[in-house]
Amino acid sequence: MTDIYTYRIDIFTAEPVDLTGFEVEATDGHIGKIDEASAEAADSCLVVDTGFWTFGKKRMIPAGVVNRVDLDERKVFVSMSKQAIKDAPDFDQERHTSDARAHHAEQEDYYRQYGLD
Repeated sequence: MTDIYTYRIDIFTAEPVDLTGFEVEATDGHIGKIDEASAEAADSCLVVDTGFWTFGKKRMIPAGVVNRVDLDERKVFVSMSKQAIKDAPDFDQERHTSDARAHHAEQEDYYRQYGLD
């Protein structure tokens, strides 16, 4: 089973890059901008400000759904549709800060349905 909180091996050719500020492209178009990005082993995720798509709410997206990173264009492509991101569990900043691993575990089942096995 693939750890959904780990970037695929082909995403970065060297050390991971700080993706904060990059635009996020879902399978069907632009969804938002990365407010926070982590690259910790087995605990990597993106916190995406989706703006009007989710009425100003943020979504935490595991690194395992990242398909591609375009460093020149400053874009991250994910294997989820805009609707799937909108339907994702709400991001809880306080919970994420106090116990990120538990917060990630609570959201893991939702993200596994996007081809992560």
